Amino acid sequence: MYIGVDCGTQSTKVVVLDAQNGVIIGEGQQAHELISRESGRREQDPEWWVKAFDSAFHQAIEAAGIDAGAIRGIGVSGQQHGMVALDDQGVPVYPGKLWNDTESSKENAEYIEALGGEKGCLEKLGVVPQTGYTASKVMWLRRHHRDAYDRIAHILLPHDYLNFHLTGEYTAESGDASGTGWFDTRKRCWHVEAFSHVAPELDPERVLPRLIEPHQPAGTVRREMAQRLGLGSSVIVSAGGGDNMMGAIGTGNIQAGAVTMSLGTSGTIYASASQPAITDNGLVANFCASHGGWLPLICTMNVTSATSQLSRVLGHDVQAFNEAVSRAPIGAEGVRVLPFFNGERVPMLPDATGSFLGLSAHNFSADNLCRAVMEGTSFGLRYGLDLLSAFDIRPDQLRLVGGGANSSVWRQMIADIMNVELVCPVIREAAALGGALQAQWCDEYMQGRKTALSDICHHAVDIDRSTLTSPDRDNVSRYADVYADYAQTLKDRYPEALTR
Repeated sequence: MYIGVDCGTQSTKVVVLDAQNGVIIGEGQQAHELISRESGRREQDPEWWVKAFDSAFHQAIEAAGIDAGAIRGIGVSGQQHGMVALDDQGVPVYPGKLWNDTESSKENAEYIEALGGEKGCLEKLGVVPQTGYTASKVMWLRRHHRDAYDRIAHILLPHDYLNFHLTGEYTAESGDASGTGWFDTRKRCWHVEAFSHVAPELDPERVLPRLIEPHQPAGTVRREMAQRLGLGSSVIVSAGGGDNMMGAIGTGNIQAGAVTMSLGTSGTIYASASQPAITDNGLVANFCASHGGWLPLICTMNVTSATSQLSRVLGHDVQAFNEAVSRAPIGAEGVRVLPFFNGERVPMLPDATGSFLGLSAHNFSADNLCRAVMEGTSFGLRYGLDLLSAFDIRPDQLRLVGGGANSSVWRQMIADIMNVELVCPVIREAAALGGALQAQWCDEYMQGRKTALSDICHHAVDIDRSTLTSPDRDNVSRYADVYADYAQTLKDRYPEALTR
């Protein structure tokens, strides 16, 4: 048995994997609070993740109906880019700043300039750091909370922090590290010179965690933690990774040609690659994968976060929202939404805000608003998929995950807008499953059985054929016109972003 953990923005989820049969036999989930301010602040106390993990773990074990002593390993997935700054006792000096925190946009612009502009960033790092990355958050802390900054002894990412909580070890791996902004994604190592621009007073040899390979353990669960959770004395904790990297493993996206799309709080599209994937404008993130190789990725900041926002205003639950979308026609009778409520990463618009456009007395209805928001978030992902085509990434089939994937209306919309067949995995908690599969891979390596991760994935990852969705030819043609109008609207409103 193996435990998979996904510490996301909204909650921590835990699954129990029966590796012999390749099935999930227990699940648990505990919600997180969120500190949110108009300034763009998005923060969480790392202690909330710890408490949520404990609760979700016990739920999953109880649901599985097993003794926790049967667990052999734990793999942790976490929301990317978050800044977890710790003192020399391992205590956070400041709340964790999250991937969707945009308070540090000024610092990010300064950082890009210090590295020689976007060209210099690509030459040094293989990526152009975004406001959501960890680097500008540390710079922001140095500028605005110097007392906290001066107490920093370690800097971790959210999944690294849970690994530390479990093992007492400070480790990192290349996939999640790719999104710090001080990591060389070509050479798969820390870029010390870049880090010196972020935190000139801090010693990277002391502050940055030890890098490990994806099949290596971060450590074993420390004694007091094992006793509290009812685990055995030698349970390994695998390297873990960012949620997208673990989602790739959990959807079987570990070989060239596979493409995964996530309709979560944010939206992501990523594909496996054997070589770095670097564009001139850096909009495609050249991330490393947490199974080896690379994971070219685009991220949009507003997907289910945008639909949920409108749902709350209208008083709709998920079913009512989907029914409203179904009643409205394609194109929402001319209503267009640029759903940048949390700013935007692709295109690079960290300070953008949401816009409802084209409203008139004729088309101003709740149904059209719902459809326009869902279409707007989907068009943003289409924009990203077009960017990936520069690397000859043109999927025959998308693997669709995330909360939005549960909506048949949204699945058909994505198939029509992207003009591609899609299907959901049977196990929808792809990141948590990916963590469990990586833990199994690590455990087998340690036992001297160098089982291929692809074989492990093949045994546990299956598709839900009831979700197989093909594009409708007529809808594809209609959406081509609506998307062209959306793209022109975007260009007119943000000409500087579309000239990149």
